[in-house]
Amino acid sequence: MPITVTVPNHLMAGLVGPLNENLRSLQEAFSGARIIARGNELNIEGDDATTVARLVGELRLLLEQGQVVDPQVVARTVDIIRADERPSEVLTAEVLRSARGRSVRPKSSGQKRYVDAILANTVTFGIGPAGTGKSYLAVALAVQALQAKTVERIIMTRPAVEAGERLGFLPGDLMAKIDPYLRPLYDALYDMLGTDGARRLLDNGTVEVAPLAYMRGRTLNRSFIILDEAQNATPEQLKMFLTRIGFGSKVVVNGDITQVDLPGGRSGLAELDGVLGKVEGVAFVYLSGRDVVRHRIVADIVSAYDAYEAANNGGGTRQPPREK
Repeated sequence: MPITVTVPNHLMAGLVGPLNENLRSLQEAFSGARIIARGNELNIEGDDATTVARLVGELRLLLEQGQVVDPQVVARTVDIIRADERPSEVLTAEVLRSARGRSVRPKSSGQKRYVDAILANTVTFGIGPAGTGKSYLAVALAVQALQAKTVERIIMTRPAVEAGERLGFLPGDLMAKIDPYLRPLYDALYDMLGTDGARRLLDNGTVEVAPLAYMRGRTLNRSFIILDEAQNATPEQLKMFLTRIGFGSKVVVNGDITQVDLPGGRSGLAELDGVLGKVEGVAFVYLSGRDVVRHRIVADIVSAYDAYEAANNGGGTRQPPREK
């Protein structure tokens, strides 16, 4: 039974996209549907007509809220619909408005789960491949908490572990040598607060960026603490870090267990779900290639690596533990 969806005239061009590229993306995603645009109506036929009509309605809501719909947004919307969630709720949940006026929002259902977990728990582990927004969203939530005065400072840390290079060959003192490892955290902070705003908070100590080794012996109260690249922390380092948590603090631990640079590959992050999975106030969120929000080729690269590793492990794909 064909379904007709009426779209306001002023939204139709944004919905179909230049040269109907959004409609083509929809039909590629749902081969069991045929979409015909006539005036301000879309006639949808085929086995997937009901799903596509629902998706078109969600895209219309995004347009009504001022968002731009392009093939990337269409692809994310398709994934969210297939996860039986509402794109208009996932993609419009604003986390922060950056210094440049850009709204920071989750861009996938996995990212929305990650944001919700951070807001609801004391400690959240975000585990997934590069490009899934783990660090960026964590920094955005940290800035939001600082602006709301629910914390008094932000502490961002990383293990200073070599990824094929040697620290000794880098110029300068210790802080100069580890600066490249911390640079991605600085970049996210500058993007959120602007260069002047970020530098002011760094200079007065409200925001601290330091290597993981500097956390030993401290008690961190009323702080939003982010441990990035945690796959390069040993079990002992992670235990040390997690026992630094003081009153009124929130912790986010991020990592990609497929990119371990530790000698011998003994990462503390890979085994933590079994250790802490039943602790109240601790959440584990697993992101996948579907949550990658960089260039589309990054998602394709992640998928290609997953397929290769599955084929070279006897056909068995390593499944992440069940999300808590």
